[in-house]
Amino acid sequence: MTQSERWSGYFEEQRVTILSELQRYVEFESPSHEKEAVDRLGSYIARQFSALGCEVAAIPQTGYGNQLRMEYGSGDRQLMILGHFDTVKEIGTLVKEPWKIENGKAFGPGIFDMKAGIVFSYFALKAIVENGLSLNKKLVFFWNTDEEVGSPSSRRWIEEEARKSDYVLVVEPTGPNGAAKTSRKGGGDFIIRAYGKAAHAGNDHAKGINALEELAHHILEIQSWTDYAEGTTLSVGTAHGGTATNVVPEFAEACVDVRISKKSEAERITAQMQNLQPVLQGAALEIDGEISILPLERTPDSERLFAHAKQQAALEELQLTEANAGGTSDGNFAAAVGTPTLDGLGPVGDGAHASHEHIVIGAIPQRIALLLRLFTTL
Repeated sequence: MTQSERWSGYFEEQRVTILSELQRYVEFESPSHEKEAVDRLGSYIARQFSALGCEVAAIPQTGYGNQLRMEYGSGDRQLMILGHFDTVKEIGTLVKEPWKIENGKAFGPGIFDMKAGIVFSYFALKAIVENGLSLNKKLVFFWNTDEEVGSPSSRRWIEEEARKSDYVLVVEPTGPNGAAKTSRKGGGDFIIRAYGKAAHAGNDHAKGINALEELAHHILEIQSWTDYAEGTTLSVGTAHGGTATNVVPEFAEACVDVRISKKSEAERITAQMQNLQPVLQGAALEIDGEISILPLERTPDSERLFAHAKQQAALEELQLTEANAGGTSDGNFAAAVGTPTLDGLGPVGDGAHASHEHIVIGAIPQRIALLLRLFTTL
């Protein structure tokens, strides 16, 4: 086949082989905190990509599985393909959520989020190798092992690799109706601690400083900073304080979830948090936390990247749409260093982290074909 021909049919002919490989990945259970289990799958992935001619490097970790960097091709310029093979599903989940094919869907823990994305990348590269297709730049696959817990050990490697790349393609699951994700919210958490003065609620009420009352003022203010037009939300998710109903509480604490769609909002919210001042005379405040993940913003460069992907998808008779995601992914880290990033290029399906997690089998050929086209045209 040539690059001008449709590849969907080519991958349709490999449906049985692709599903068999997907089953193998799913049945390697790989929860983030189970290093030995994650590394077993990592070793298998390394062997598979190595057999295609990739130069494979495992980056050793202690608390998490070893990160995998795989390079194919040559040259100074590179295209980064990013994903993870850890899951939120604990070992033993397969007993109650076994691999199965039913009603045109393939089910199994971790298949949608996001083992299928790695399998799709493998078959796209396999077709490139077996058909002798040329590349405009080398491909660097980075598969990490701790995304589901915030990528604590892999973030710096992801950022470093993204800085060296012209583009980053993230093979996380697609959005609604197979949409690519051209933006994702960022966010973080803050803890507000209020300190007052304890006193007997009956005999010495006037001598007390109610920390819960102090905290209540700030809860209302913080909630008011939500700006739906800017894509910014603040949610005080938990609050507690006091020791007994007959004691004026001397301590209270609230935890705040912050989500932002624009980097500028990170600066606004952070400044406002740091500028909070006590309302009650004699009370004190302590603010901890930060916006730790910047948003994946839709920029002129990422718009052009999506336009290219949409054009390539059309060659496979796939109408590619775009969506915004409220959650984060490793794509946020890649985009934050300034590299044009396109997310949600993996499987079509539903049920991430849920018992009905699945992918749509009929969509597989077009999704792999799109990856092949992006690998060879960017």
